[in-house]
Amino acid sequence: MVASYVAKLLLLIALLSCGAKLGADALSMGYYMMSCPFMDQMVRSTVSQALRGDPTLAAALLRLHFHDCFVQGCDASVLIDSTEDNTAEKDSPANLSLRGYEVIDRAKQRIEDQCPGVVSCADIIAMAARDAVFWAGGPFYEIPKGRKDGRRSKIEDTINLPAPTVNVTALVRMFGQHGFDAQELVALSGAHTLGAASCASFKNRLSNFDSADGVDPTLDTDMARTLWRACAAGDGARVPFDRSSYTFDNGYFNALQRGLGLLSSDQALFADPRTRPVVNAYAMNDAMFFLDFQQAILKMGLLDVKEGGRGEVRRDCRRVN
Repeated sequence: MVASYVAKLLLLIALLSCGAKLGADALSMGYYMMSCPFMDQMVRSTVSQALRGDPTLAAALLRLHFHDCFVQGCDASVLIDSTEDNTAEKDSPANLSLRGYEVIDRAKQRIEDQCPGVVSCADIIAMAARDAVFWAGGPFYEIPKGRKDGRRSKIEDTINLPAPTVNVTALVRMFGQHGFDAQELVALSGAHTLGAASCASFKNRLSNFDSADGVDPTLDTDMARTLWRACAAGDGARVPFDRSSYTFDNGYFNALQRGLGLLSSDQALFADPRTRPVVNAYAMNDAMFFLDFQQAILKMGLLDVKEGGRGEVRRDCRRVN
């Protein structure tokens, strides 16, 4: 077990240190080395400035990356504004609570001022998520670059996003369609160590269950009372995923063990025997979680990457050239 863990760590370090190409043929760690050598620093400083002003944006930027990659691949389609004849992804009910667009806009503008028409919005989203994770205390991981921006963004495509009420069977199927196994599903779900959810996302757990009080029996009793009080303010009221919602750690998995998971899809990971061992492992070993999260999010960042003529480098992240 330990030997396997160390081997995986050494392999990841070797890949990152040698600038290896990972997955998509045209992507590489040094893709912008000659054309825009300081773009990494520009993204990092923009993200750091934003997070100093609003630490909740760490979760928002990470979520933006996930919602981009799981719909039409990592191509910044989630950033495109709707038009009179097209309703874009960002106006889907599943995406209405997304935030952080202005951070991507600021980073893009800074880069365009120095390297016009070179760095894609898709790469900026991936880098911003990476920097948000590290700023919040999580692992630093380098990402291969060279993604192109997509030209399609349609509301109907967001059907591929998992709802907060789905069970593990549905999650395994949906993540499996993107090439992720159960362990990677749990690792990526660990992104919920950051941020909060609105009452609309979990109020289903507070009624309509086959129990004496109608509450989801997998939900801790005191937690249920806390949620009832919080949600008295309405569906828009927000509750943190765990007690350290500004810090990237393994607190999310410890919460699941105590029945304190916020969403049905969160607590289901502990209830289901296919994923419970992974939850328990990450709750005991944050280093294991960090490494597996690194590998899973690197893999996610390669989903259906647009290369060559399949994409473009947008001048404005909110609209196709």
